Amino acid sequence: MTTPDRVLTQHALTGAWLSLALPVRDLEYGDELNGPGSLTGSLSPRLLSQHPTLLDPGTTLIYVESDGHLRWGGLVWDVRPQGDTFTVEAAGWSSYLQKRFDLDGQCGGRGPWVHADRCKVIRDVWAYAQSIADGNLGVTVDTTTSTSTIGTPAERFNSNWWDGKPLGDIVDELVSAEASPDYTCTTAWNTAKTAPVRRIKLGWPRLGARRTDLSFATGVNIIQDPEVPFSGDDYAQVVIGLGDGDGSARYRQVSAVRNGRLRLEHVQDFPQVKANDTLAKLTSAEQSRRMILGSVDQITIRNTAAAPFGSWQVGDDVYTRVHNAWVDYVGWRRITGWTIRPDAEGGPQAVIDLKPADAYKYGGV
Repeated sequence: MTTPDRVLTQHALTGAWLSLALPVRDLEYGDELNGPGSLTGSLSPRLLSQHPTLLDPGTTLIYVESDGHLRWGGLVWDVRPQGDTFTVEAAGWSSYLQKRFDLDGQCGGRGPWVHADRCKVIRDVWAYAQSIADGNLGVTVDTTTSTSTIGTPAERFNSNWWDGKPLGDIVDELVSAEASPDYTCTTAWNTAKTAPVRRIKLGWPRLGARRTDLSFATGVNIIQDPEVPFSGDDYAQVVIGLGDGDGSARYRQVSAVRNGRLRLEHVQDFPQVKANDTLAKLTSAEQSRRMILGSVDQITIRNTAAAPFGSWQVGDDVYTRVHNAWVDYVGWRRITGWTIRPDAEGGPQAVIDLKPADAYKYGGV
């Protein structure tokens, strides 16, 4: 028998529990690939007026527990009145790095980086952020290593204090290349179930696995006909990728094919990219994506034995079957994000974001 989701809040610095059962309504929460994930909900304004410290934006941690397992964790960033409710917005652990900057340069001497494993640089960024007074969020970063490197002797990878760049932008750059590691934010109870474990999960060559034990299917657990866009606005056989730089010195790569259709072009900005080989791979990947007309990119499912909530994770490939008057699709799709709606009408729902699974390496999975 399942138990209702429970929302808990905690002070970020002291670790003191502020609430062990916060009555959040219209709760939605979930993870994403290479991003923090999010949580939204609403509360009674009377509760907040009586206990204002339960949700102090910028210094309150918030968690969702389901069936005894911590399914999500992050930081409260926004609490505001809207009519007769207070809305709550939170984001996962990596959102914290968008509010932190490199005040010392090179992450306190950890850089510059030459032929550096991107996973190590991600750990360096987090280590620097959490080494500063009042900046330790208690996040652990996986010890995963990769063969994806950044920086060369001629073009070192730098973190300069004068760039004014959030540390989160540095991590985004590290996972933006076509053959770069993945990350997601996870939360779980420790072995004694007395404290949350806040974690950045790294994957190389990718997160997730091919899940032969799960499936998404119309008439089984998919409960709505998914929207499948056929958009000429998004289609292009020619993609112009623009990287770092100004004017004629800006990095540029073009990926183009001829396929008997009217030529359509698209310009894609990759402002952080400072290497032509990386830019070429990103541009080619964007061009391949834009040549697909009609794609099952999001589904809504119920909690069934075919794919129980909590059984899949960001990065997993799940065999997906969608059949309706407009779509007849069968194939592997990769989970790039999910949102649980425990209070949805008719029972809990999960909205799953999907991408083609064959666009990724499997590393023996």
